[in-house]
Amino acid sequence: MSSGLFDRSRLKIRPLAERAHDLDLGAIRPLAPVDCTAPALAEAGRRIKAARARGAAVVLMMGAHVLRSGVQRYLIDWMERGLISVLSTNGALAIHDYEWARIGATTESVARYIKDGRFGLWQETGELNEIVSCGAREGLGLGEAVGKAIAESGFPNREISVLAAAYRLGVPFTVHVGIGYDIVHEHPNCDGAAYGAASYHDFLRFARVVEDLDGGVVMNFGSAVMAPEVYLKALAMARNVAEQEGRTIRDFTTLVCDLHELPDDFQREPSRGEAAYYYRPWKTMLVRTVADGGRSLYVCGKHADTVPQLWTATTS
Repeated sequence: MSSGLFDRSRLKIRPLAERAHDLDLGAIRPLAPVDCTAPALAEAGRRIKAARARGAAVVLMMGAHVLRSGVQRYLIDWMERGLISVLSTNGALAIHDYEWARIGATTESVARYIKDGRFGLWQETGELNEIVSCGAREGLGLGEAVGKAIAESGFPNREISVLAAAYRLGVPFTVHVGIGYDIVHEHPNCDGAAYGAASYHDFLRFARVVEDLDGGVVMNFGSAVMAPEVYLKALAMARNVAEQEGRTIRDFTTLVCDLHELPDDFQREPSRGEAAYYYRPWKTMLVRTVADGGRSLYVCGKHADTVPQLWTATTS
């Protein structure tokens, strides 16, 4: 059995110009109201406006497919209106946001490029590693470092970057990475320590916002693992401190939007014998963390539908 570490200097890195992209700027939707047909989204919209009026936190957590659905302008408008306290995501969304801003396209076919080992090994995308390393040296979080780099760049499409908009508006945008999860971790210039420092900075920033969650709203669009797990740990930290200060963090609303079909009684926890028990957004966000005073909402639908509907509910 071989031992030692993989020598990344042997890798061949190719320019993005050689990659076929599955998405381009045509996938990005115009900002326009739609019919809000989901009652839970209408209710969530009312609760978001009420939370911001009272100064409580509104947390938006999401997976990378949210951005791939083309709803950037809705996310940016929410930030511009001051309706979101913090946005949180994984490393994949940051990569898509960066590529869209830089070249106006993103997303590659795994099936096509994994066959000969080209998957993920693209030169311009790998430059994100330098941005993260520089940001870590400056004491920035991962989201802020990438947002700053895009905002201050000459990239032709930086106006549709959600990370750049967050940086411009001073809205925390936290990026929670798992080492080995993202294509940039393949590259020779990836510094795992820098990613750890920058992403942990973001976790602490996220936890600080969660301290203001009483009376607020937490949303999860399409993140099966990152969002419920990061939220759970941050809430434990926030409640630990609140308990010492004679406060509670119980009266808040959770909203999950995803493609899973859940039963009408999703407020009850699935049993260990059910496969659904291991779907963390259900048991963590819709049941356990709101069991002592909160409210949970669930909407089954595509992000291209649910995000515009919720935006309409919050702005009408």
